[in-house]
Amino acid sequence: MARPSAAAARGRRIATPYLLLLPAAAMYAVFTVYPLFRQLDISFYNWHIFPGASNPFTGLSNYGQVIHDPVVRTAAFNTLLYAVITVPAQMLLGLVGAAMLTDRLPGRALWRALIFIPVVTSWVIVSYIFAYLFNAQDGLANSVASLFAGHAVHIDWLAQTWTGNGVIWLVGIWKGVGWSFVIFLAALDGMPRELVEAGRIDGASEPVLWRKVIIPSIRPTVVFVLVLLIIGASQVFTQVYLMTQGGPYDSTQVLFTWAYQQAFTNFEFSYAAALASLIAVVVLALSVAEVQVLRRNPGG
Repeated sequence: MARPSAAAARGRRIATPYLLLLPAAAMYAVFTVYPLFRQLDISFYNWHIFPGASNPFTGLSNYGQVIHDPVVRTAAFNTLLYAVITVPAQMLLGLVGAAMLTDRLPGRALWRALIFIPVVTSWVIVSYIFAYLFNAQDGLANSVASLFAGHAVHIDWLAQTWTGNGVIWLVGIWKGVGWSFVIFLAALDGMPRELVEAGRIDGASEPVLWRKVIIPSIRPTVVFVLVLLIIGASQVFTQVYLMTQGGPYDSTQVLFTWAYQQAFTNFEFSYAAALASLIAVVVLALSVAEVQVLRRNPGG
């Protein structure tokens, strides 16, 4: 049997990785890329789910409807506020936890596991647990409030604007701290220890050491965590949908719960597609801007 030529063997070596990636690439194209373009296409029509129904072209009218919708403004403000509150809190708590657990503390492995457990816990389970804790009748929050007040307290936490949003923020922080903690822990463990020791020998205080040595050393990790957390915060959905359903009177509504309700409750699919497209553009622009700003200021 003739041996394959060197060119054929080289061609197989080059083609093999692409052939192995082909199934994953095909699934990504079918379940991610195609839906994105289909969503964009639907946003320019008055699209109906029913077979045989006419889907007239409406141009940018759906986008105009989104921009002038007062509920969208409320939902955008709540989404922005969620990101502004939860992202810095997750990063700060994750970084503090990582700094503490890089040292040889007793039970360090146990503490690491406990911090990370919320990350792998289902959003649905976490949402229902917090909804129970802040239940108006016999929730733990009201039990603690009753203990301090000296009489029975029945606050309906999830049925009020600011307390409802506060619980949503608390869930997001508690659920997400472990993720930033693990990323920062890996960054701190991989940082050359000689830099820190040299700073201490030179008499630098801990705040100066963090500002001048540690943070600049892990800046790429900070950028990575910040961008991904903001993208995740812009997609907040599950805890809002399960705990408040956007109420009372849409005051805890966020962009994706409003888009979901428009699509699957009111069957306004074109409106929801236009809203989702605008969200994608805004998040992409913010992410690019964050990366550029942080790269232009390497010294902090």
